[in-house]
Amino acid sequence: MKYAAPTIKDIARALNLSTSTVSRALRDSYEINPATKKLVLEYAAKLNYHPNPIALSLRERRSLSLGVVVCEVANSFFSQVINGVESIAYEKGYQVIISQSRESSVKEWRGLQYLASRSVDGLLMSLSTETTDLSMIRQLHAQGLPIVFFDRVAEDIPTHKVTVDGFQASYKAVSHLIENGYRRIAILANAAFLSITKERLAGYQKALAEHGLPLRESYIRYCDHGGMYYDEVESALRSLLAETPRPDAIFAASDKLTTNSLRVLRLLQIKIPDQMALAGFSNSELTELLDPPLTVIKQPAFEMGRIATELLLQLIESKRPVKEFETRKLQAEVLVRASTLPRKKRVMQNTSSR
Repeated sequence: MKYAAPTIKDIARALNLSTSTVSRALRDSYEINPATKKLVLEYAAKLNYHPNPIALSLRERRSLSLGVVVCEVANSFFSQVINGVESIAYEKGYQVIISQSRESSVKEWRGLQYLASRSVDGLLMSLSTETTDLSMIRQLHAQGLPIVFFDRVAEDIPTHKVTVDGFQASYKAVSHLIENGYRRIAILANAAFLSITKERLAGYQKALAEHGLPLRESYIRYCDHGGMYYDEVESALRSLLAETPRPDAIFAASDKLTTNSLRVLRLLQIKIPDQMALAGFSNSELTELLDPPLTVIKQPAFEMGRIATELLLQLIESKRPVKEFETRKLQAEVLVRASTLPRKKRVMQNTSSR
């Protein structure tokens, strides 16, 4: 038996009232006497009646819903962003509809089509690693759909953007590796055209330059799907390990790249940090429980979601067209752990354990 949500007609029929009377009672209209209003509200509660959001959106030209496009909900960073989004959205009476791109431009496009067809009031978006054609996003933006980008942004679309200072975070993490005695540091990054890749690569390059180390182009690898697929990471790391001289440290420039790098190094029986140091990005609390615990850059994901949603609601609820936009850059935190242990400390630790 197919579920049918109770309607105003059901309430009117049961109480022998007109649908217009029931509708006004539910809207707390002064035109309906208190006794009738009480009767309607009590019966609506008994039926678990809720207004039809599609009907409301048609009447009021608002759906009170926000679309969120991310690559993967299971990613700890994006799940925390979504928590931040919901903390503001629900407080303001909005529902959240989430679409996953799985780093596919086709799936991202289909998700955008679906969200637009549901008449969402606004869109929060982090681009997939495959997305180079922004024509559909530009069209939706030109048609008046409020859009705010976060993390992976479309730099030339005029709207609010919320990012993390990936340049400084990467600079600090790579500087930490250098200060701990590592000299041949490779970087594993997302697709080269992404805004976050450009920033993080620039931070890596600055750290090398400031410490007088050469930039070896052969130590740079890109994973076009951002670590979503294990085989892609394994192939990139195997090619890095074949370099002469071999890197003595890996800096993974995104969450999935970090955890999959750890899996590959373990598969190849490369000891961390004895044979290879590993540092990267991750918002997962499990990185502290691994053996060894991973040195990671933790991003303020929850705060990013909150700020992006606040900016989007400003666009949605503004009485006048918004023509001035801002880019918010948040600061990340480097959590230093045993996967990047200094060389001297490592030798002492190994000696004491014998």
